[in-house]
Amino acid sequence: MNPPPGPSRHKTTALPLALAYTALIVYASLYPFSEWRDQGIVPWAYLAAPWPKYWTGFDLGVNVAGYMPLGFLIALVVLRTWPGAGVLRAVAQAAAAGAALAFGMETLQSYLPSRIPSNVDLGLNSLGTLLGAALAAAAERLGVVAHWSRTRASWFVDEARGALGLLALWPVALLFPPAVPFGLGQVFERLERAIAEWLADTPFLDWLPVRQFELEPLVPAVELLCVMLGALVPCLLAFTVARSPGRRLSLLVLMLGLGLAASALSAALSYGPEHAWAWFSLPVRVGMLAAVIVAVLLTPLSRRLCMALLLLALVLHLSLLNQAPESAYFAQTLATWEQGRFIRFHGLAQWLGWLWPFATIAYALAALARRPVREVRS
Repeated sequence: MNPPPGPSRHKTTALPLALAYTALIVYASLYPFSEWRDQGIVPWAYLAAPWPKYWTGFDLGVNVAGYMPLGFLIALVVLRTWPGAGVLRAVAQAAAAGAALAFGMETLQSYLPSRIPSNVDLGLNSLGTLLGAALAAAAERLGVVAHWSRTRASWFVDEARGALGLLALWPVALLFPPAVPFGLGQVFERLERAIAEWLADTPFLDWLPVRQFELEPLVPAVELLCVMLGALVPCLLAFTVARSPGRRLSLLVLMLGLGLAASALSAALSYGPEHAWAWFSLPVRVGMLAAVIVAVLLTPLSRRLCMALLLLALVLHLSLLNQAPESAYFAQTLATWEQGRFIRFHGLAQWLGWLWPFATIAYALAALARRPVREVRS
């Protein structure tokens, strides 16, 4: 009898993406994380509830579609980590994991007054996971996964998993409308306010440092620099894992194209489709052009030097961005996201927009601490 196949040394990008998507599902399922209470019944009583009286096709579709990427990613993790596991095992494990997560989320919703647990949602979430896993199995059977592995090996270094995960999340983070285009990580003012609220009515409030100056809006030149740095950061991140200067130029075009598309979609969702490109002003165009010029000049540099420049760009970008307040007009535009059916997606995209630069800094520091690998150029 042959022993069960052991784990592969291959580090798949699907793993960090699956973990990130699980965290997003938890946030969407338990938002707003407040006023928890015990109703005096078992939290899984919803399993015996009848079919809901009020439902829409949108709700049914979202519950299925929301879990499909999770099933797809978990199945890919199994297929790429345990190559001998087989597609049936990968589908079964992904479906079981998704169903367990959905059950846990619906059960915890029993303790939230603003959420209603539903056996229909549980069934649809489980179905979505199964469909996503089946899609991954089909991709494996058709050779799509193997083709991606060959492409990944040709384009990127072996230890590219973390960077590719961050690059995949960058356009999603841009969907929450930033005050400055590509200005992710503007958290200082909100963090200062949140800490003051947490420490209210406690003696620790007196320990909170008091800012000695009022935040001033960014002058046009600094705003242009913020746009340039915000567009340059994902390009530098891609440069740290690309195998050659030619690949870097292609990734430069890809990342800036994704950034433009995500920003236009964000504006369309916030202000209406007719204003999708209202944010693309002259300073933004000049800032993006400057980012392209600088990125092209940096393509011949070593990966470690690009990593160091990435850290420098991130720190400078966050420093400049957090010296300015969020405008009152910008705050009003968030009403579309904070009401109605976008409320959960608003929270997910907002947290990504806040945390993505800091996660990238942590990744860059960890990568610089590793022993450098031999670079391959073509």
